[in-house]
Amino acid sequence: MSNSKEIKWGKILKNSIQCKYCGDIIESKIVHDFVTCFCGRCSLDGGKEYLRRLVKEDSYIELSIIENE
Repeated sequence: MSNSKEIKWGKILKNSIQCKYCGDIIESKIVHDFVTCFCGRCSLDGGKEYLRRLVKEDSYIELSIIENE
């Protein structure tokens, strides 16, 4: 994967994305719960502790829910 980012702000209620290629919706539920979509182009990690994306630019739709403190 060409782009790896870690983002953290506010309280994470849901850590989820949808792959634009295969349509798979993936969710990381606990820390170090590394999940990859069906086609393998999108992965995420972090559960409710942090948001980590291993994706190519513009290959996913962000579905996470963050409660700003």
